[in-house]
Amino acid sequence: MGQKVNFIVLAIIVCISAFTASSYQGLDSAIDKGDTAWMLVSSAFVLLMTPGLSFFYGGMINKKNVISTMLQSFVALGVISVIWVIVGFSLAFGDSIGGIIGNPMTYFNFKNVGAAPYPDFADSIPFLLYALFQLKFAIITPALITGSFAGRIRFRSYILFMVLFSLFIYSPLAHMTWHPDGLFRTWGVLDFAGGTVVHMSAGFAALAGALYLGKRKSPVTTHANVPYVILGTGLLWFGWFGFNAGSALGANADAVIAFANTNIASATAMITWLFYERMLGRKMSAVGACIGAIVGLVAITPAAGFVNIGQSMIIGFIAAIVSNWMIYLKNKSAIDDTLDVFPSHGIGGIVGMLLTGVLAAKVGLIYGETETFLMHLLALIITAIFTFGGSLLLFKLVDLLLTMRVREDQEERGLDLSQHGESFEQN
Repeated sequence: MGQKVNFIVLAIIVCISAFTASSYQGLDSAIDKGDTAWMLVSSAFVLLMTPGLSFFYGGMINKKNVISTMLQSFVALGVISVIWVIVGFSLAFGDSIGGIIGNPMTYFNFKNVGAAPYPDFADSIPFLLYALFQLKFAIITPALITGSFAGRIRFRSYILFMVLFSLFIYSPLAHMTWHPDGLFRTWGVLDFAGGTVVHMSAGFAALAGALYLGKRKSPVTTHANVPYVILGTGLLWFGWFGFNAGSALGANADAVIAFANTNIASATAMITWLFYERMLGRKMSAVGACIGAIVGLVAITPAAGFVNIGQSMIIGFIAAIVSNWMIYLKNKSAIDDTLDVFPSHGIGGIVGMLLTGVLAAKVGLIYGETETFLMHLLALIITAIFTFGGSLLLFKLVDLLLTMRVREDQEERGLDLSQHGESFEQN
């Protein structure tokens, strides 16, 4: 019965959307073809990151949960795309309500989101393209969270959580950070490409999920396919150029700076991770190299357009050491964050946000300015409380509506078989 209700609700939503969507006018003369071309490419790059994340997580989990783990990332492409068009974009970028959230009716069902530029957000590309670029960020954020509870969550419960997280956590945070009238934006908080909005929010939500769902029956994870991890890292690194350089919103100098900083920060973090591991007497592993690269990408994200090459190396170096140390501490604790989402994305985002306040050109601490750094500290505290507390409430709500954790026998069989009736066979 529940499945029929779900299908009927989806059909109604699709029908309403079909009859209420706005039509598009011809391209405005103000559109810059070069900027538009770059943003189309960047949007495609960022979209590729979610399948890349799917491979990254799928390779790290054990063999009986590969498909379920990969699908938890991949399905966000469908779910969040629909939610974003209907109301998500409006909540994130609609007319500001107290600097906290957008009016849900401003761009409901992409009303008034057309081919002409909207100068308040991007004055040289179609507003529709801006909305689609932002969609890719909204897609990957809940997908990042899944690594923390991989192997023990019911699929339909996760989908409901993803929808609620997108509406009530991600959209308000995006509004506060990136909308011209957003609370953090008016405070002068700098987040070039989503260190706060994407990585910190996902990291703290992941921590909430790991704590709420508790430990797995068998908490030790044997990687199912290390080549998948390497492939996923490569796709993520590639896509991150669109993530960061695309956030310049045009083919301009800022995009070039962000592109260069993204690459060098990730490279520095990767080799730092490897040599730090060796210094501690551990193996220089492929998985370690991949995690280090990802941590560097996470940490440079908020600062990508505000620092120089040398500073991006410092960010990558510090983030790798701090995240490696946090993973070690996590492994000594009772927290079962399956794929280390909080130590990688949460801590990486925190390091990047704080170092942005220290190093950002003209307004950072090293330039004798304190206001930006202090505002970053305040925004960090608010973001941590909001995303952790809000996500914990959402986990509880979903658990009341649809039991979140799979039964013990289902967890023992693996989610591939128990949730999807499929299995992964390594050749």
